[in-house]
Amino acid sequence: QVQLVESGGGLVQPGGSLRLSCAASGNIFSINAMGWFRQGPGKQRELVAGITSEGSTNYADSVKGRFTISRDNAQNTAYLQMNSLKPEDTAVYYCNALVTVITTRGPNALDAWGQGTLVTVSS
Repeated sequence: QVQLVESGGGLVQPGGSLRLSCAASGNIFSINAMGWFRQGPGKQRELVAGITSEGSTNYADSVKGRFTISRDNAQNTAYLQMNSLKPEDTAVYYCNALVTVITTRGPNALDAWGQGTLVTVSS
């Protein structure tokens, strides 16, 4: 019913920048919070940044001042601007969205995930 497609990952040198995008599509009535999570090698998945439909944001301490989350509600798209990247930022980054869809039985809330995009920070 809902698809999240991430893009923008890749290989970057330490100190470099990348911008991730997450486009949501499907039978969407509304999107509440959107967020970016990551899972590094041998680590658990962790929240990187989140943003509400009103634009309120929160960040993991490890990325504050370096990453910026934003969203375009008209395009059902979220972005993660990542600056001053460090090797420890290497991970698969996943987009997450809390979505309300309309079904034949009425509105239904879904917790949707993208397939992930790999970010590698290395010289």
